[in-house]
Amino acid sequence: MRHLLLTLLLALSPTAFACLEIEPELRQGALVWGKVAPGNSVTLDEEALVVAEDGTFVFGFGRDETGERTLHVSGSDTCSLALAIKAREYRIQRIEGVPQRTVTPDPEDLERIRREAALVAAARKNSRGATDFAVGFAWPVTGRISGVYGSQRVYNGTPGRPHFGVDVAVPTGTPITTPAPGVVTLAEPDLFYSGGTIIVDHGMDVSSSFLHLSEVTVEVGQRVEPGDVIGRVGSTGRATGPHLDWRMNWRNRRVDPQLLVPPMPPQTTGE
Repeated sequence: MRHLLLTLLLALSPTAFACLEIEPELRQGALVWGKVAPGNSVTLDEEALVVAEDGTFVFGFGRDETGERTLHVSGSDTCSLALAIKAREYRIQRIEGVPQRTVTPDPEDLERIRREAALVAAARKNSRGATDFAVGFAWPVTGRISGVYGSQRVYNGTPGRPHFGVDVAVPTGTPITTPAPGVVTLAEPDLFYSGGTIIVDHGMDVSSSFLHLSEVTVEVGQRVEPGDVIGRVGSTGRATGPHLDWRMNWRNRRVDPQLLVPPMPPQTTGE
């Protein structure tokens, strides 16, 4: 498993202490997963984590999380580890030319935005106990990276929310594939901000979102495997040109997809 793989080393005798080994750098936006002996429970501070039958668990850190967290294992083994979250520096990105209606929505648009936000939240909660995320992730499309996770965005001169995904600029109609196995929980052709939008559940509260699509080619409930085409790149919603905005969540934490994939192929990388 790539990037921040967390492995629990179990004691060889009942009297020995179990211990946790973790890579030294835990960053804002990181998704971390690991394993305990089957039947054990895991908490992050006071938050109970889902533990699969084989002992796999996962958690993530949001863009602005700071300080320390405590990972605690209980059951047949007991151990704790303090996790220090490393802060990141985020760039400011100024974007001009987006539809002004998406910068200052009118009351009718605001009501639509609220309805769609509830729809998206429900889709993210519809997660299974599967561990599809544990096979690792691949780029859903390759091309020029035009936006990165965490950047503070200013739309038409108006400060907006930070960007929570990675943008890949490629022509309209470019097929996108699922970066890891999963099940489709949202497939909408036209949401106010994100336009054509797909959410794929990778299990245990980990999900990917694909925004601004020109075409959605999957249905809710459909199982997808790496390499399956799920939609096509577009510039729908709040966008100034064709690109894929790929986002990831663990529960309500928005994590950085770019930490989970290899570097973009050199011949297409650019900012």
